[in-house]
Amino acid sequence: MDFVREHTTNRPCVPLCSLCSLWLKLLAPSRKIGVEAELAWQGWTSFRRPSPSTLVTLQPPRRRSRISRVRALVLILVLLPALPAPADVIHLKNGRTIWADQVRESKNKNEDRVEYDLGDNTYAIPKSSVDHIDVGGAAPVHAASGASAPDITPPATSFDHEADIAQKVIRDGKVDTDALASLGQTANPERAATAYFLAGKHESDRGNFQQAKRYYESALHFQPDNSTLLIYYAATLMRTGQAAEALSHAQHAVVIAPDSPDAIAMLGFVQFASDHTPDAIRSWKKSLALRPDATVSQYLARAERESSAESDFSQRESSHFNLHFEGKDTSETFRRDLLATLDSEYDDLVRDLGYSPRNNIAVTLYTQQAFFDVTRAPSWTGAINDGKLRIPVSGVSSVTPELTRVLKHELTHSFVSQMSSNRCPTWLNEGIAQIEEGKSSASNGHQLAQLFAAGNEIPFNLLEGSFMSFSAPEATVAYAESLAAAEYLRDAYGMSEITSILERLSQGSSTETALRATVHSDYRQLRDEMARKLKERYGE
Repeated sequence: MDFVREHTTNRPCVPLCSLCSLWLKLLAPSRKIGVEAELAWQGWTSFRRPSPSTLVTLQPPRRRSRISRVRALVLILVLLPALPAPADVIHLKNGRTIWADQVRESKNKNEDRVEYDLGDNTYAIPKSSVDHIDVGGAAPVHAASGASAPDITPPATSFDHEADIAQKVIRDGKVDTDALASLGQTANPERAATAYFLAGKHESDRGNFQQAKRYYESALHFQPDNSTLLIYYAATLMRTGQAAEALSHAQHAVVIAPDSPDAIAMLGFVQFASDHTPDAIRSWKKSLALRPDATVSQYLARAERESSAESDFSQRESSHFNLHFEGKDTSETFRRDLLATLDSEYDDLVRDLGYSPRNNIAVTLYTQQAFFDVTRAPSWTGAINDGKLRIPVSGVSSVTPELTRVLKHELTHSFVSQMSSNRCPTWLNEGIAQIEEGKSSASNGHQLAQLFAAGNEIPFNLLEGSFMSFSAPEATVAYAESLAAAEYLRDAYGMSEITSILERLSQGSSTETALRATVHSDYRQLRDEMARKLKERYGE
């Protein structure tokens, strides 16, 4: 439902927050988690805590012999929701399921456990809690570095000698900067461009988009008219929150390769992200006429729904926002006050997070029906941030305290998304957003303390991906834990360390690696520290 990602698992995430409204309704300041949520998690009592996380040493990726075999729209994995990827699923006896990259029985014969991998980390559960395991299923959509992408043929490449250059530039799973600099000093611009392209793709595949962007810029210095480079660079600019800057590069790629469905599709994604929906529709139709593609078709259908619903909309701009609205449904006073509120909240977030998004943020006000027609969101949804803030305002004629909180929450996701290059895990993303809207765990602290003391909380690794599949009571617990975790990090280490975590995520670190580097805790330690603090503050 979002443009770049739903929520992340250690890996690329956009702040889609269609559950945010549910959280507002289920856990308003006067509401406690209560018996319903606690009973919902009794099934976790047989799910013992995973053993301490261990880093898994991954083999270097298989080298590709030619760039022509690197799908140009693999780069769009940075921009699109992941297509379902092969995965293993563990079915627990309590009815829960765990999706994992790989599942296996413990090699230690003295330990009756099942081990599973999620990203860079390995976890374990008692074999006695497992009902059965399915191998090779389609995992739910999570944000993932290296996630699947449409199988679209790239534009014809002008690169040669990728294999031997790759062997020089990528060593032991890292970019050899000395070898890269040496190739950059050669008199052969094609070899130099190839070297920097491979370095950029290596970093992009690992989620370090800022460094990838710098390498692609160097590659373009040597070959400024290479359409493949331009497509990858435009994608990376989008990935780092620079959709407006990406536009000229995507347009240049189409000028160079006017019959490339990949270049034209990329232009459509950039146009959509930079709030030029009619242009995106035209680009995607042209791309599909050259070659059918399911993902492009999905986005075209979505853009056409949006365009149809907003055909009579007007637009106003402020220093940070592009506001779309239907004149007859919102008063001028309401629109002016709403923009003023958004601008004020934007300034608050800049002060709190020390970051300012690069481009204006699109905000669309819908009638209730139009909102659900465009977003296809669940009926309980109160607002969505899918790269654009989409807000139903039927019956609302002024900026109420409740609407102010919703706006602040959703706007926070835009900041977190860009700060982390869409790689923030959902629990941290939602925790920060709840802090910024003014929520506190105080009203639910006692119930949370009991939940952690009994070991019935949801493990953090299961809160990295989307909450969309959770039931209402499960979502209540997930949001409560997310807020409590973000509060603990803020109170114990300060907001500056939270922003440091987001920065490390944007550089390609897994969540636990970022935690270790900043607050010196892995998930097990964070959980134990939270349990201790909740007990001290709220008792059992």
